[in-house]
Amino acid sequence: MHSLSWKYLDALRFSASDLKSIQALAEYRGKQVLFARQSPQVLESLRRVAMIESGESSNRLEGITAPRERILALVQEDTAPLNRFEQEILGYRNALNWVHGNHEDLAFSPDIVRELHTTMMEYTGEAGGNWKTRDNAIIQPYTDGSRRIRFRPTPAAETAEAVQQLVDRYDDAIHHDAREPLVIVPLTILDFLCIHPFNDGNGRSSRLLTLLLLYQQGYEVGRYISLERIFEQTKVSYYDTLERCSQGWHEGKHDAFPWVNYFWGVMLAAYKEYEQRVGTLRTGRGAKGHQVRLAVERKLGPFRAADIATECPGVSHEWVRRVLREMRDEGLIEFQGKGPGARWVKKRRPNTEGEE
Repeated sequence: MHSLSWKYLDALRFSASDLKSIQALAEYRGKQVLFARQSPQVLESLRRVAMIESGESSNRLEGITAPRERILALVQEDTAPLNRFEQEILGYRNALNWVHGNHEDLAFSPDIVRELHTTMMEYTGEAGGNWKTRDNAIIQPYTDGSRRIRFRPTPAAETAEAVQQLVDRYDDAIHHDAREPLVIVPLTILDFLCIHPFNDGNGRSSRLLTLLLLYQQGYEVGRYISLERIFEQTKVSYYDTLERCSQGWHEGKHDAFPWVNYFWGVMLAAYKEYEQRVGTLRTGRGAKGHQVRLAVERKLGPFRAADIATECPGVSHEWVRRVLREMRDEGLIEFQGKGPGARWVKKRRPNTEGEE
């Protein structure tokens, strides 16, 4: 089993661009305190929206879906789950709340990893928090029904030792050797996913662990801008990069740096959105229409005007509907369906970059 080896860390070499990314993220971290002091009400609005988006996107990445109105009710603690998907969404909400409220007291350990999983699985009827009892594989399904194995994780018999080793080396890197957290955290998440310690829920657990470790290092953007949503928006890169960087992992011959770069890109995108949204909401720059258009741009699937209004504090429902009509007339969105099930959807844009 290979996990955060000193040989790999010592071999890392950073380009000027890499160092610029690290510096930019450190500067964004410093601005968090300023925004919190100047815009507490705005940040509370963003926090509520991020909770909804995080629960929605992290579960949807694993094929777990529910109607948006049900997700809103579940996240806002207004209802009980009706089926397995809703049980999983509610469990993720509780685990996310736990990370948000207690991260300073949750030292990274095997017990904390198991407790996160237990909380996430508490409504499903399955016993969470137990290491996997059978060897598992990361499978790529295809639309024609065929499947292929993307990666074979650590065997079940070696899982407990592998997680302990991961925690020990993280502790050494962060607390004893003062390694750069922006390098150590994504490497830890990559190793966690390569270990794949549970029978179910590994991807969602990894995203909760991502938030926990980032918060403990002072990077709290995920509290206000959903990192899970950005992972979902870039899910092709997310899965392809993980697969590429896991090749040779068992032998310690993998190249983890594409994953580190991707991880930094997600964080930078979140911080840029955070700065833009706080500035727009606080100063009114770009006015209300700009807020609505940004909210629409973030949507991945069908949405209602009420969904947009939830994400745009201070913007009336009538104003939201007005901007949506403008965007329809511009050919950016269209209204589909009739009655309660009708939704707005974004139109596909022409491919102008030659990408497949």
